[in-house]
Order: sequence, then structure tokens, then C-alpha cells
Amino acid sequence: MAGSYLLDTNVVVPFLNGESAVEERMRRAEEVAVASIVLGELFYGARNSIRAEANLIRVEAFAAAITVINCDAETGRTYGVIRHQLQRKGRPIPENDIWIAAIARQWNLMLITRDSDCTYVDSLVVERW
Repeated sequence: MAGSYLLDTNVVVPFLNGESAVEERMRRAEEVAVASIVLGELFYGARNSIRAEANLIRVEAFAAAITVINCDAETGRTYGVIRHQLQRKGRPIPENDIWIAAIARQWNLMLITRDSDCTYVDSLVVERW
């Protein structure tokens, strides 16, 4: 199904590693973007890896080729709503995942992830790749 997607870090890494199933789905998508938070996680992972220099080059190339969505005041508002809802449910998730979910909800994008954490976020469309 083609559509507009926001990719989580755990989908981008397999893409960067040449996983053909992810590459194919990305080719069929209408729009693909990442949150600036995802880039932060990718740059951290690259710097923390054994092949830091090579991985930093791959992340830089990826960042230059994809739409990056930054946080703004509306993202902050959405983050606050999501975090409050998760707290009331007793379902905390990692902070970065809340920010990524907030961007996906704000821009009405389907979040593409391999985590189950974001399934606890109300009104967030999640697909597992």
C-alpha cells in the first residue's frame, strides 16, 4: 500500500544495511520522511559503532536524500498530550519514541516501526515493516 510514512530508527537501520523488503516498500511509498530525532539516533549509533567513519558517511547521505521533519511548538503540544495519555494508561515508552509519535500524529503520517511501544499511543497509525 502506497502512502505517506514516517520511519522509525529501527526501520532505517535495516534500510541502510540493504534489507530488500524495506527498500521495496520505500520505493512504493508516496512520501517517506524521518523525524530529526531519528537522525540523532542514527548519528549516535554511527559514532558508537566499530566502523564509525563509514557509518557516518552512510547516515549523512541518507539525511541529505530524505525529508526530515523537525520539532516545533505544535510538536511540543502533541508530545505533552501523548505523554499524559501514556502516563494515565500506565504505559510509559521511551522519550524519543514519544517525540517521534508526536511528529507522526502532528503531520498525519503512518509511523513505520518494528517496536510495539507506539501501539499504545492513541490516534497513531502504526505499521510494522
